[in-house]
Amino acid sequence: MHLAEHWAEEAFRISSDKMAQLMGEVEALLKAERSQGGYREEMKITGGLVVLPRKGKIVVVGDLHGDLESLIHILRKSRFLERTAAGEDVKLIFLGDYGDRGPYSPEVYSLVLRLKRDHPERVILLRGNHEAPPDLLGMPHDLPSDFQRKFGSAGRDLYLSLVRLFQGLHQAVLVEGAYLLLHGGAPSQASTLKDLAYAHQTHPSTSHLEEILWSDPEDDIAGVYPSPRGAGRLFGEDVTARVLALAGAKVLIRGHQPCPEGVMASHRGKVLTLFSRKGPPYFNPQGAFLVLNPAQESLDARQLADSALKF
Repeated sequence: MHLAEHWAEEAFRISSDKMAQLMGEVEALLKAERSQGGYREEMKITGGLVVLPRKGKIVVVGDLHGDLESLIHILRKSRFLERTAAGEDVKLIFLGDYGDRGPYSPEVYSLVLRLKRDHPERVILLRGNHEAPPDLLGMPHDLPSDFQRKFGSAGRDLYLSLVRLFQGLHQAVLVEGAYLLLHGGAPSQASTLKDLAYAHQTHPSTSHLEEILWSDPEDDIAGVYPSPRGAGRLFGEDVTARVLALAGAKVLIRGHQPCPEGVMASHRGKVLTLFSRKGPPYFNPQGAFLVLNPAQESLDARQLADSALKF
């Protein structure tokens, strides 16, 4: 049995007490790494912005929405656990939306949180719109019933603990000089990197966090337009170019939108959308994940889409 499959079996068997302990440990870990400013040369953290040097390998995972099978596949194919155990310099970045709208949301959260607890300097958890503050939360929101189904009477308290943990998730990763990663879209009113780093603190007086979690790129517009989602914005290539310039990056890597092939390039190669679950309720026939080599020359979104590992 592959190590990832063994971890998945343990996620199915986890008790309410062990789940509570795991969430408490990761919540404390997230607070500590933010207050300490990261992990020396591995990553620097300012507010909710993680800055990575251009070295090693980076595995990037998009939306999972309770799709445990896809998560196991990604861990098996990327060999993240084995490569980490061997001392290789490899990091694992999740773009958010771990649960909701999938049958195994508690199990996905359990496995993802265990990855973070056991490899804190190697695993980065970003916040998606399904981990948003209550006024920005994606609907329908199935997690309360999912946790009650799995944990019975303890489900409500575990869900509330998970919501508290969401507040510690970061909102963006910058791979220096190369890639900016977040869940939804470029914050159109941002003027400095601090606007990304402290979007969780300036919400709701600014739109930065809402756009980071909810916005979508649109090829045929300039500026921003109202989003049919009811939150966030549709943003044009000019917005992408401006935010990439202030970040010193070349490509925005984001999740949030289902893609038939698991990946989609837009804004003339400046934006890559990555979706890592498949099947209902989104019915995309393929999911995908990325393995980045940041030490090499940066790829544009079209090249990244070609190099994505589809399944």
